[in-house]
Amino acid sequence: MDDRLVEIITSSFFKILIPGIKITIPLTLLSFALSLAIGLLLALVQVANIKVLRQIARFYIWVFRGTPLIVQLFIIFFGLPNVGIILDAFPAAVLAFGLNLGAYNAEVFRSAILAIPKGQLEAAYMIGLDYPQAMVRVILPQSFPVAFPNLFNNLISLLKDTALASSITVIDLFTTAQQIAARTYEPFALYLEAAFIYLIFSTLLTWLQRYLEKKLVWKSDGKDKVTKYA
Repeated sequence: MDDRLVEIITSSFFKILIPGIKITIPLTLLSFALSLAIGLLLALVQVANIKVLRQIARFYIWVFRGTPLIVQLFIIFFGLPNVGIILDAFPAAVLAFGLNLGAYNAEVFRSAILAIPKGQLEAAYMIGLDYPQAMVRVILPQSFPVAFPNLFNNLISLLKDTALASSITVIDLFTTAQQIAARTYEPFALYLEAAFIYLIFSTLLTWLQRYLEKKLVWKSDGKDKVTKYA
C-alpha cells in the first residue's frame, strides 16, 4: 500500500464517520420510530379483525413489502412533487424508510400478539378491562419481549438500507464516501472504508441487542422470567 493511499484512507475516515453520526444514525432512528408506530397500529387493526380496516392494513403491507424500497424512495422524493407535495431529501427518506419498514414491523407485532395465549385476554375481560385496556395493560407488555429480537434485527437492516438515501441526495455516510472516491479515484479503498464504518455501527447495535435481551424480564405468577430465544 503506497503512502498516498494510506494518507487518503486516514484523512477520509472521520470525514465519512461524521456524516454517519450526524445523518445516518438520526435517519435510522427517526425512520425506525415511525415504523414502530405504523407497525403497531397495523398489527392492532389486524388483530381486532375489523373487516374493512383489516383489508386496508393487509393491502398496505402487500404494497410496501412487494415493491422495492428504492422505488418507494423515488416515488416519494421525485414523484410526489408532481401532485404538489414537495419534501426535502432527509424527511422524504425518513418517510420512505418508515413506511417501508412499518409493513415488516406490522407482521412482527401481529405474530407476537397472536403468540400470547387467548386466556390472557379472557382473564383481562374477567377483571373488568375492555379491549383497548386489555391490549395496553395485558397483551402488549407480554408480546413485546417476543417481538423484540425481530424488531431489533429490522433496525440493524434499516441502518444498512439507509445507504439508499444517497440516491435522493441525502449527504450521509455513503454519499460522503462516494464524493471522496470521485475526487481521489480510489473507489475500492473508500467503499471498503464506508463498509467498515457500517460494520462498526451494526456491531454496536448487535451488542446493544444482546444486552437488552438479557434485561428483558417480566413478572408472571409472582416470579421473574427471562425471555428465551432459540
